[in-house]
Amino acid sequence: MPDLPVFWQEAAPGTAGIAADVGRRLEAATARGEFPGLHALLILRHGRLALERYFPGRDQCWGRDLGLVQHGPAMLHDMRSITKSIVGLLYGIALDRNLVPPVGARIRDHFPTQAIHLADERKRSITVGHVLSMRMGLAWHEDTRYDNPANSENQMEAAANRYDFILSRPAVEKPGSQWLYCGGATALLGDLIERGSGQPLAEFARACLFDPLSIDRFDWVNGNDGRAAASSGLRLSPRDLARVGQMLLARGALSGHRIVPARWLDLSLRPRSYVDGGLRYGYHWWLGKLAASGKPWYAAYGNGGQRLIVIPSLNMAVVILAGNYNAADQWKMPVRLMNLVVMPAVETC
Repeated sequence: MPDLPVFWQEAAPGTAGIAADVGRRLEAATARGEFPGLHALLILRHGRLALERYFPGRDQCWGRDLGLVQHGPAMLHDMRSITKSIVGLLYGIALDRNLVPPVGARIRDHFPTQAIHLADERKRSITVGHVLSMRMGLAWHEDTRYDNPANSENQMEAAANRYDFILSRPAVEKPGSQWLYCGGATALLGDLIERGSGQPLAEFARACLFDPLSIDRFDWVNGNDGRAAASSGLRLSPRDLARVGQMLLARGALSGHRIVPARWLDLSLRPRSYVDGGLRYGYHWWLGKLAASGKPWYAAYGNGGQRLIVIPSLNMAVVILAGNYNAADQWKMPVRLMNLVVMPAVETC
């Protein structure tokens, strides 16, 4: 496929709505140790690549130590739970093609092999919409480190059958009543996509999302069952994650080609739940507002400090990649980076 337009050429300093000295300020702050673990920062604004910087650092591939890596534009990097948001997009593409059940469909009607686990009255009412919004009402503990065997996502990946494991979790809330972060929800979506499309998840992603975006190199790590780890296994290059961001700024289209249905983006970015820190959650996307201006943003988050942040009102997307996997304070570095470097560069230009 042809490459995407010239926004991959870095704009001259100060010409794409970003302050001319942002690169210098970023490098000085990084040298002072203000952004530990930072691997990459890319800023897209007004359809141009306004900033692109890379820093060496220790990295992993789905928990496997890679040692010191010299990061660059084409280097594959763990997306971790950014993968969840990508799967959310894939579900919308599959739904538009009538390959998967609609959001109101009951899960029990589409997982007959797990029917024995869905006899509980509350479980019988779980819908695809509850799965997409992570409001299934099942017991799930993903608030511990991902290298902790007690983490429910680790237990899911170690199980003989991940779908048996997910749907056998006890019902603890009425579906739709409480939000609970759950990689198992994404695994269910991945299975529905695979069965509906007749393709492995990675191949469906290649054909329907990555090829149309001219993304020709990616990796999707398999779980212990040999199937794609839908909740955390995707590896993309920084620039290719930025392509996703540019497509989202264009409401699911790029270079005149529709990739993700705009209606699906509207549904996905509608707040479904309030979560900690003033954040909201839609269909596998985090939602918030800028502290200074109140302008809305939405984002995909991943363990270690991975971020894809889209700010439609500023016509801007930001990619942050980092190596702070499993650190208790991993969330702080991306917040500092946005507050001290990215947003001031927009506001002062």
